Amino acid sequence: MTRLPVYFMLWLLVIALEPEAIMVCPICGPKCSIYYMIISVWAIVMLLILGGFFYIRSPALFEDIPKDEATWHAQNFSLEYVKEKYEQNAINCFIAAGIYVAIFIFSFIQQRMNAQGNYEMS
Repeated sequence: MTRLPVYFMLWLLVIALEPEAIMVCPICGPKCSIYYMIISVWAIVMLLILGGFFYIRSPALFEDIPKDEATWHAQNFSLEYVKEKYEQNAINCFIAAGIYVAIFIFSFIQQRMNAQGNYEMS
């Protein structure tokens, strides 16, 4: 299980050093990859802003935090419980933004592969 990241890093190193060594074909078409790039940029911006608002504990987002009423009542409606939930949501937003960065990079690579394929065909 721990060898998978090592093999993946070696595979990336082989691609970086000799791109012709591995035949790679695009998975997404040109329109699909552009669509995913646009959606990813929008999601990254939105999730970073939303995560920032959760991080500064915006009162408008109080209804969106996942609070358990029984647990909150057992802690005498403490502010620390609410702060913890705000921070949890902020971290979740930042993680989701990171996933969208990975999707953007994948889509960008796919777009470049499609453009290179079209250039070689003509």
